[in-house]
Amino acid sequence: MESRPGTKEKPYEGRSIRGAVESPTPTRVSSDDSHGAGGEDILALQDLDPAMNRKMHLVNNAIDEIGWTPYHTQLFFLNGFGYAVDSLVLLLQSVIAGAAFREFGEVGYDKGMTIAVYVGMLVGALFWGLSADVIGRRFAFNISLVVCSVAAIIAGGMPNWASLGFFIALVGFGAGGNLILDTTVFLEYLPGDKQWVLTLMAAWWGFGQAITGFIAWGFLVPEKWNCSSVETCSRASNMGWRYVMFSSGALVFVMSVLRVTVIRLKETPKYLLGLGEDDKVVETFQYLAARYGRSCSLTAEKLNACGVVTSAHSKNRFSLGETLVHLRGLFSTRQIAISTILIWVSWAMVGLAYPLFYVFLPSYLESRGADRNVSTFESWRNYALVNVSSIFGPFLAGWMCNRRLLGRRYTMLIGALTTAAFFFAYTSVRTAAQDAGFGCAIGFSLNVYYGTLYAYTPEVLPSAHRATGNGVAVACNRVMGILSAVIATVGNTSTSAPIFVCGGLLVAMGLVSAAFPFEPYGRRSS
Repeated sequence: MESRPGTKEKPYEGRSIRGAVESPTPTRVSSDDSHGAGGEDILALQDLDPAMNRKMHLVNNAIDEIGWTPYHTQLFFLNGFGYAVDSLVLLLQSVIAGAAFREFGEVGYDKGMTIAVYVGMLVGALFWGLSADVIGRRFAFNISLVVCSVAAIIAGGMPNWASLGFFIALVGFGAGGNLILDTTVFLEYLPGDKQWVLTLMAAWWGFGQAITGFIAWGFLVPEKWNCSSVETCSRASNMGWRYVMFSSGALVFVMSVLRVTVIRLKETPKYLLGLGEDDKVVETFQYLAARYGRSCSLTAEKLNACGVVTSAHSKNRFSLGETLVHLRGLFSTRQIAISTILIWVSWAMVGLAYPLFYVFLPSYLESRGADRNVSTFESWRNYALVNVSSIFGPFLAGWMCNRRLLGRRYTMLIGALTTAAFFFAYTSVRTAAQDAGFGCAIGFSLNVYYGTLYAYTPEVLPSAHRATGNGVAVACNRVMGILSAVIATVGNTSTSAPIFVCGGLLVAMGLVSAAFPFEPYGRRSS
């Protein structure tokens, strides 16, 4: 949807918008492959709160007017820490579980840590997501990483399997909101022609995986820190997994301090719109404009002239009614409802396919005679290489999603189908080299899909309910992660059925992404 130069855009022409005053609308920016944003807001033509629509348009104009600043660069790096922590924590429990279970006499449910971290992340996603819509992005953004880091350090000192599981769940709780908060905060400051950077930020996910791989490689290889059998295993001879937890917790703590001291985040303007605090919205933009020598023509008078926002909150923000407001807002129109459901389904499917594949894969390959006899050193080296390869998937995804012919939806389609092909081909693996090679290929291609889905989800959700919708999406993913651990316990790994089920889920994910009703390319988040 482009207009000729000099033509005024009239997104509300022919529609009655009560309680709003006509505001001048800037000329539509012509979009091209290197500048994928115009003057149209993604949800502008949906039958939403007219005052919010008008104010959102003015706010997006102000963000575009200021443009990219060093503040955005800081957000990219320090919000990226949240991505890295989420993936680091998700893998952390899996790399230390075997050694810890051995030290504690192999008493208990051997996949307990997987369930513990997913339960923590499930509760965290819902808690931090809803709280970010109720009390604001800033509080949750500053606190969640602190909770995660302290719990990780304490977990490294636990004396038994049950207490370790409790603190692993707390680690997951703290980390569980980061994917929601980091994408939400970053998106709500991004200029329209830079929204593709949100996809690129998913590279931090692979970075976190790589950190986990290298820390595990360093501490879980030396024999002096790792016992070999449950009969001879004691705390003194098995400190490797504890060092992994201490090191990871300390790293996350440093990240949490940097996020508070370097950014000193102000509440996002799009959240303030929902509260009706127009003066603070303008104050935030004027601060950024003055600090970085940019212009900003937005005034409180322009925002006030658009009317009063009525759809963002209930009369009592700390009530059940407030929760219902945010949930109903995700289904306010037919298209938004379809979009919300398809997004949640996509998160659920990838939440089952990815962990289930890696849970079943080792035993499946072993039953098919694959020669995977590698040393401990080689095993953790390959693990680190696979995780490093996943860093680069979002780089390709960021470029692809900013192409006119692909956009976000077809980038996800290509990423999912490519990953499915590698999944099916993985069943032919017979050597350790093939294992590592296909693992790297899957890590790369899956993050093309996953990285784009991470960015797409907040882009198409209404701003007042964005964190809630994002939180439920991530929660769907965590529920399926819990289910994958249960399936792995009772499932039959002697057949190829689980592998093909996972590949089939990826194909389905690709088709669902192509059916999403909104394409953010060339448009701005609402």
